[in-house]
Amino acid sequence: SQMLQYVHKLAPRGIYTSGKGSSAVGLTAYITKDPDTGETVLESGALVLSDRGICCIDEFDKMSDSTRSILHEAMEQQTVSVAKAGIICSLNARTSILASANPRESKYNPNLSVVDNIQLMPTLLSRFDLIYLVLDKPDPASDRKLASHLVGLYFEHPDPRDSVIDINLLTQYIEYSKRTCNPEISDGAMEALVEGYVNMRHLGPAGAAGKRTVSATPRQLESMIRLSEGLAKMQLSDTVKVEHVNEAIRLMKVAIQQAATDPRTGQIDMDLINTGRSSVARENLREIQEAIRQLLDEESMIKVSRLYQKMKEQSGDALVRNEFDEALEMLVEESYITISGGRQMDRTIR
Repeated sequence: SQMLQYVHKLAPRGIYTSGKGSSAVGLTAYITKDPDTGETVLESGALVLSDRGICCIDEFDKMSDSTRSILHEAMEQQTVSVAKAGIICSLNARTSILASANPRESKYNPNLSVVDNIQLMPTLLSRFDLIYLVLDKPDPASDRKLASHLVGLYFEHPDPRDSVIDINLLTQYIEYSKRTCNPEISDGAMEALVEGYVNMRHLGPAGAAGKRTVSATPRQLESMIRLSEGLAKMQLSDTVKVEHVNEAIRLMKVAIQQAATDPRTGQIDMDLINTGRSSVARENLREIQEAIRQLLDEESMIKVSRLYQKMKEQSGDALVRNEFDEALEMLVEESYITISGGRQMDRTIR
């Protein structure tokens, strides 16, 4: 929250909002009546007001699903479409979105993926360029540095060395670079971007069937281009150079290693971010479905509890109950089986 508030204070143009206090119309646009004329007017929301700036959203995990779904168009198309009360228009929302979210149960579980920890839709999470985990790990050096900084805030005369650059000067510098600097990608930077993307595509290991796990998508390439241009603007450079691309690739790799690592295998898998399920989990689910089909070929009618017990005996107690239930649900959706009865384990499968 402190980082978001500081970025909002630092940005020449931007809006700060909280997830719990935000609604869908508050983020996009809403219809109201002019008190003087009585005519219907369109009022801009946070995303539209942040056009060519930054929108900081705190407590992102506490935002309702209907409100979060509004962000899909703004993050992908950079526009907000409105069709209300006879007003049909498309508003520009060319804004960067900086969001922070707490993990489920207020503690990050390293045995779960980022999607399971934060409980966000994969379609929304995959639209962020960079996803970083801020974990509170005990370390004497960093703990001492943080404590000294916090205590120093209460001094009557703070140490001037704490403020490296004046905030007003930094704000003016950012505004100047955004207004005057439009860097173009050089030939060397273009080759570095292509090479970096190809290398990132091969970060994932090959599976048992020889199919390589997806570790980067075209969205990551677009992110690298945006980051490279932003790094060039920071140096007021007219061209995007190879060193800018190398730094953008480094930032992307660090973010991917943190957010897209499968806790089961320890390998990078972008499917975790894009679909919410890793390729290993998807393959495991397919094997469970196949095993259920084989057992149902032997017995046309069986209790859920008995089927679960048989599956556990076959797998050597490696079967997870949640995966078993999910496999059953998928078979029901495929109309391969029907389940009837009262309590969950006493239900009958046909």
